[in-house]
Amino acid sequence: MKNLKEIVRRLNKARILVIGDLILDEYIWGKVERISPEAPVPVVWANKRTHVPGGAANVANNIRSFGAEVYLAGVTGGDANAKILLAELKKNKINTEGIFVEPQRYTTVKTRIIAGHQQVVRVDWEHTEPLIKTTTQRIFNFIKDNIDNFDAIIIEDYGKGVINAQVLAGLILLAQAHKKIVTVDPKEDHFQYYRQVTSITPNRKELENAVRNLKIKDKKNRLKLESDKLFTDKDIDAAGKQILEYLGLESLLVTLGEQGMKLFEKNGAITHIPTVAQEVFDVSGAGDTVISTFTLGLCGGASRLEAAHIANYAAGIVVGKIGTATTTREELLKRLG
Repeated sequence: MKNLKEIVRRLNKARILVIGDLILDEYIWGKVERISPEAPVPVVWANKRTHVPGGAANVANNIRSFGAEVYLAGVTGGDANAKILLAELKKNKINTEGIFVEPQRYTTVKTRIIAGHQQVVRVDWEHTEPLIKTTTQRIFNFIKDNIDNFDAIIIEDYGKGVINAQVLAGLILLAQAHKKIVTVDPKEDHFQYYRQVTSITPNRKELENAVRNLKIKDKKNRLKLESDKLFTDKDIDAAGKQILEYLGLESLLVTLGEQGMKLFEKNGAITHIPTVAQEVFDVSGAGDTVISTFTLGLCGGASRLEAAHIANYAAGIVVGKIGTATTTREELLKRLG
């Protein structure tokens, strides 16, 4: 615990680039007192609307909440929601020079309607088509021109078009040439693109689906798990080891919900880390907190296992909050005791 505390105190020293799909999380708050006469659905009497950065923007927000310097690269549409998102980012002192506009796209927005503490419905506005080539090149040029300003790169892949095979190929080579840490919050359909990054942080479902997808797509490195049923703990261990080897990673951190996390390391070590969450109100954004704190820990000199423990404590804090949330060094130090 003493060593973890020392690492947490250093989390504000890192400089991180986050590249990925930007999302604006919108919350409409209210209460329900009756059912609609038009359909068997609740009528929500709204009384408040709030906005917070989501997706890659929430990862940047998490990093900034620890006091670290963060740059954000991605795309918005040319709409009013883009203005709201950029205003939130600038308010939090997040560098937005790597954010570019594609006027024909929506800014991705997830609107959650909350009655009391219960989410009633979610409405999504998004485009998932790949970016146009000129936008992709502008993002890559921004990263190439500023690579010396970053200690690590976080790739936040929500499958909304920013992250693709071409971007990743160039980005990973660039990061390797400059000896930068690269971590990925993965999209299960894109696992084959993440070869030779430092670490990826899938959840259990993403790992399971990736194994099935890669089994079909890569005959040479065919994975052995054939079952379409939910994976057992032994299956998770087998899948984790095979993905680690298949992608040539230094580590793989799998989040398992109420069962905590499992860290797979290149040296063959597998460590189960039980959850430390005391209360669970909302799991939205918990994965963003995990990759943020795990990467910050690595930048701060933590071992992979120490960084995973810090990420586990951070996730345990944010799931106890309602909505897309972050935590701070002060909250982490208090939880560490």
